[in-house]
Amino acid sequence: MQISSESVKVGHPDVVADMIAANIIATILDREHQKGMDINTMPHCGIEVFLGKGLCVVGGEVSTRAWIDLDACVRETVLGLGYNDSAVGLNGNSLGVLNAIIPQSPDINMGSRADSGKYKEIGAGDQGIMYGFACDETPELLPLTYVLVSRMMRAFESCGDPVFAPDGKGQVSVDYDDKTGKPLRLAKILMSNAIDYRFMKGKNSGTIEKRARKIAFDCLRGCVDKKTEFLFNPTGEWQAVNSCSAADSGITGRKLVVQFYGGYPGAQPGGGAVVNKSPEKVDCSAAFGSRYVAKNIVAAGLAAKCSVQLAYAIGMAKPFSIYVNTFGTGKITDKKLGGIIEKLFDLTPAGMIRRFDLLNSNIYRRIPRTLFMDNYPWEKTDMVKALKKEAGK
Repeated sequence: MQISSESVKVGHPDVVADMIAANIIATILDREHQKGMDINTMPHCGIEVFLGKGLCVVGGEVSTRAWIDLDACVRETVLGLGYNDSAVGLNGNSLGVLNAIIPQSPDINMGSRADSGKYKEIGAGDQGIMYGFACDETPELLPLTYVLVSRMMRAFESCGDPVFAPDGKGQVSVDYDDKTGKPLRLAKILMSNAIDYRFMKGKNSGTIEKRARKIAFDCLRGCVDKKTEFLFNPTGEWQAVNSCSAADSGITGRKLVVQFYGGYPGAQPGGGAVVNKSPEKVDCSAAFGSRYVAKNIVAAGLAAKCSVQLAYAIGMAKPFSIYVNTFGTGKITDKKLGGIIEKLFDLTPAGMIRRFDLLNSNIYRRIPRTLFMDNYPWEKTDMVKALKKEAGK
């Protein structure tokens, strides 16, 4: 039995679009903090980005007291990812930027402010269903396939070899035991990366493949074996000039499966994009809240695998419903776990914003690379003792 997970480099056009949206929100937060922002005066943002050849369209809805130079923000993001020449498929210096942002709907706004609306509290910025997942396959309490392919993307991003242009994507396949469901070995590695031939002496693709293989095998050392297969640029060619938005458009939210759990069975993504929204929108905050709950349950030894679903109604703070699935690995019933979650965790937008420091602009600048696998507040396992006590373990 083989399970595969996919991931993409931060230079993939969809993630570039995510990075632009997240950096716009981060810049707004910076300006708002200068004005003495608190949770009751926070900006409300839902930003969409379309990236086409030579063009970036930024749309969506924003309510803020701040002014930012949107054009400069977009260019700063693109150039910071290494896109400074048409030879790599995108040039932030010459990119056309179209601003189509409008104010947030007043009907939505009043439901997510504590000083207005029906409930006089920060309600969910929209209805939605979010999932969090954790399992005991890795120290990060994430699926092994997700961890390995994410590690490989970060290695190619930081390798320092200019031959490998910013755009790229990868995939790994792991053999699992049919009976126990536990991972056995890393069977296959697939890496596709745009090649910048300006830094090659000739077009010796065999040399490039050897360099790519070394990066992949070095970062996955301890998991590869003599039988691990490696496949690089399976079409036979991928020139950087035909990469990023010169070849494929980029759109916010299109890599949700990759950003969540890499397509691992049972670890589904939620109902909406994450990194392009301010945290009163539960697509953002509850994506982290549900992961936090699931991770702490597994860390507490109450299950080997756990999925937590949180549902919300627009304008209402507390979850509309909570559902837990431990896939038959739970030490107590899923129903009892659901009651414990409701008792121990503050899963209101305000509670999650405070606990996870979601008005921190630096977090927004980091999350498009990976929602997890970092020292984020929602990756802490600081609820283990409380969970064990409630569960009687």
